[in-house]
Amino acid sequence: MEEAPRQKRWMRLDNAALIFPAALRRTWSNAYRISFSFRDPVDPALLQLALDRVAPRFPSVLVRLRRGAFWYYLEEVEHPPTVREDSWQPLIRMGRKDVRRCAVRVLYYRDRMAVEYFHAVTDGTGGMVFAKTLAAEYVRLRYDCPVPAADGIKDLGEAPRKSELEDSFQKNAGPVSAPRDDGNVYRLRGPLEPDRFLHVTCGVLDSNELRKRAKEKGVTVTAYLTALLLLSLQELQAEDVPRRKKRKMLRVQIPVNLRKLFGGETMRNFVAVANIGIDPRLGDYDFDELVEIVHHEMQLEITPKRMQAIFTPNVRDEQNPVMKVVPLFLKNIVMRMVFDAIGERVSCLSLSNLGQVALPPEMQPYVTRAEFVLGPQASAPYNCGVTSLGDRTFINITRNSVEPRLERRFFTHLVKLGFHVKLESNGK
Repeated sequence: MEEAPRQKRWMRLDNAALIFPAALRRTWSNAYRISFSFRDPVDPALLQLALDRVAPRFPSVLVRLRRGAFWYYLEEVEHPPTVREDSWQPLIRMGRKDVRRCAVRVLYYRDRMAVEYFHAVTDGTGGMVFAKTLAAEYVRLRYDCPVPAADGIKDLGEAPRKSELEDSFQKNAGPVSAPRDDGNVYRLRGPLEPDRFLHVTCGVLDSNELRKRAKEKGVTVTAYLTALLLLSLQELQAEDVPRRKKRKMLRVQIPVNLRKLFGGETMRNFVAVANIGIDPRLGDYDFDELVEIVHHEMQLEITPKRMQAIFTPNVRDEQNPVMKVVPLFLKNIVMRMVFDAIGERVSCLSLSNLGQVALPPEMQPYVTRAEFVLGPQASAPYNCGVTSLGDRTFINITRNSVEPRLERRFFTHLVKLGFHVKLESNGK
């Protein structure tokens, strides 16, 4: 007797993901990449086998985007995607046809395994859990190594937990809504690559030295790097806009993992952003001043009450009885207008730091690096993703414009501060 096919799960988009399908466009998709490199070249057949084994544990990750009458939703795919050789550049656009088949890609190139996610599926924390679990299963198969389910690696013998599938925004929304930031910020400009080629410049530096320098300033690594980005942006805007009175706010958007503030283990999006910055019309800031400003702003902004007030208005909008019955095609128009007006326009770029990637000791001899690559913003050419593995930190600055203005300035400042920086690039 044949076994009945397992019923596929479906989920409404979490609150943060609602706007992403509406914001998709011909030249841009909101996607990111997490990759692991191994001691030896990747065996595609074993990577496919690892993916097949991991898939049932992650029904909210290996999904496709579906369209309903009033809302988009995610549906578990019947079969895991086929692993593919990596393309000529990272983060090739995920179009609507792509995300309707599967909103996640698994790729390989030489010794590297990469997972690319449409952001409606999960945030960087959830993406790291999936990619790390996949890498662990690959190491088990490739090297006959008993990697334990530890350090964020899921147990494949365990059924998915209900708490991993929840929309934690709905659960944690509060009574008060914070006003939304305005979008009057400086935007890095310049001619875009005609073919939308995505440049990735990776700066590799010593993690221990970076943590030591940040600690000497009394701040986190994220605050230290944010201050350097603001310093670089301040100098670039001064070149572009000589008259101080005409200069605009400089803000770096810092995604905040809300699981650290509210608890929970959801594998879906549970992130809010803090927009940290300065007003250059008040005068020039040196690096020490910027470090202090960023540190104190982060202390004020990244608290449970403040973060709750930031994401609550979006939850209230979703729960509005009128909004619930508005047809999806009208919702798309409104959400696209909201995204273009106040979405990414409130910041110059994002700095997303996934922090130190912890791996079980059994796995460490076989993994040489872990990287996080953010696609550029929809209306500005830059973004920045950071990870650390062992004693190395990987800072990936992405752009789809021709001139490497920001990364040149940023990494030059790091060198001037005394860091030894190894630069790698996929540039043409």
